[in-house]
Amino acid sequence: MKKLVVKDKSLCMSCLSCEMACSEAFYKTYGNSCIKIDEGKDGCVDLKVCNQCGVCAKKCPEEAIKQNAKGIYMIDKKACTGCGTCVEACPKGIIVKVEDKPNPSKCMACGICVKACPMGVLEIQED
Repeated sequence: MKKLVVKDKSLCMSCLSCEMACSEAFYKTYGNSCIKIDEGKDGCVDLKVCNQCGVCAKKCPEEAIKQNAKGIYMIDKKACTGCGTCVEACPKGIIVKVEDKPNPSKCMACGICVKACPMGVLEIQED
């Protein structure tokens, strides 16, 4: 299975380079990233990445989210009605739905954020 993983979150400087790279690559603007950096309850960095758990796929009423051969859950934009159920269902809150776009988007382990991170916090892992 291919997925995005956090190697060592203690190295994260909250520079937001990963968020900016993801958002700009897919939306040409900042603020719509499929990766999130927050402050955790303990005051430390909380880096939220998609672990391809499949909760979104299980909750989708249209069955528009399917796992591909590499283990990545992908949204079928033709089957998706844009209802937002997957956005609400995501346990990490990292599926993005932008108002002027018909469908939400989720991490597809493309590696753009990995390349953008100056600290090497992220990696694409294939099991």
